[in-house]
Amino acid sequence: QVQLAESGGGLVQAGGSLRLSCAASGMPFSSYAMGWFRQAPGKEREFVARISRSGGSTYYKDSVKGRFTISRDNAENTMYLQMNSLKPEDTAVYYCAADSALRTTVVLTSTRRYDYWGSGTQVTVSS
Repeated sequence: QVQLAESGGGLVQAGGSLRLSCAASGMPFSSYAMGWFRQAPGKEREFVARISRSGGSTYYKDSVKGRFTISRDNAENTMYLQMNSLKPEDTAVYYCAADSALRTTVVLTSTRRYDYWGSGTQVTVSS
């Protein structure tokens, strides 16, 4: 069965960095575009970043552009999110997700586009 497992979250001060990882199993990893989402307490889950199957194309939420970098290593079935210059407003549970491209009428930034989800990793940024 498909499983996604996030790791790398933690507590950092504003301006600090974290690198999140998402390890995939039970799926042909390179056949899936992948994304990162986050959810703060009391808020809806929101799009953060997306990477194409080969890693050749990326797309980011405006507020993280220049600070976050999404990448993937298909040989290791792993996706990453390098988070630099972290701000308190980045505090959230971060989730990785896999898109099988079976719902092509749904926008790429929508949670409804993605078929599989990890259980999340907490990122807390203190001021």
